[in-house]
Amino acid sequence: MSKTVIRVGTRDSILAMWQTQFVVDELKRVTDQYEFEIISLKTKGDKILDVALAKIGDKGLFTKELEVGLLEGEIDFAVHSMKDMPTALPEGLQISSMLKRHNPADAFVSDKYSSFAELPEGAKVGTSSLRRRAQLLHARPDLDIHDLRGNVQTRLRKMRDENFDGIILAAAGLERLEMFDEIKEELSYDICLPAVSQGVIGVETRENDPEIIALVQLVNDREAELCVKAERALLKSLEGGCQIPIGAYAELKEDTVVLEGMVGSLDGKTIIRESISGAAEQCEQLGQTLAGRLAEQGGQAILEEIRMELNP
Repeated sequence: MSKTVIRVGTRDSILAMWQTQFVVDELKRVTDQYEFEIISLKTKGDKILDVALAKIGDKGLFTKELEVGLLEGEIDFAVHSMKDMPTALPEGLQISSMLKRHNPADAFVSDKYSSFAELPEGAKVGTSSLRRRAQLLHARPDLDIHDLRGNVQTRLRKMRDENFDGIILAAAGLERLEMFDEIKEELSYDICLPAVSQGVIGVETRENDPEIIALVQLVNDREAELCVKAERALLKSLEGGCQIPIGAYAELKEDTVVLEGMVGSLDGKTIIRESISGAAEQCEQLGQTLAGRLAEQGGQAILEEIRMELNP
């Protein structure tokens, strides 16, 4: 008797394909009822590499094509890096599973220096993230930060071809691709708070597809789900997108969620950081409450100024 074939959508980068194969392998480990076919698509964010992310706009930059495929029935579920997911999803879609979180830290990568602290004054550093830019400049106002786009391999090549002193990448991506030697140092959260949901793989499904929802729930990790919900609630409450300098990191300690958040100015001169803790079942409320505190302490004014600068 032939098995039902599940069509799995993904971006076509090497890292995205790795993450999708990982999800499929995890599903195969817990059920033998299905066969899986991986279907790769190139998203808008993958096609436009010569423009800063913040200037393109971030609504569905790395997700829209996959979500269209879901809504039109071309794929049965989509695999995403949760840090790429907008906080508002298209009507009819939902995040139905989040896998165990991998390393959420940012990594310092360099052929010249063994640590971030070793960078000389005026060092040329690459990143595509306004969140990283703000925090790096807060720690080191002397740095010369340049926009750096592309997948992991492209950014590493550009680092070498364009003579960067160092670049910042997500540790999880490098580790998943077994590029451990590229990581010179994991940046302390005191220097660089991670992006919302960094290190978490999410699975998006149609809301009205109970069989697929039940399937992907088999690999859902409760700790990742609670922490990501807290972080994304903070992001949504601040009306921040992927390309706004907002960082957040939540941890589950027994049945308590501890959440830290930050909002920073583009020049790094102002960083507002605050933390909160509370019952795990109140994770989203914690995110909303912390967002309110950050906004009141000047975060709202910073974000409004940045939006005007990016979208005059």
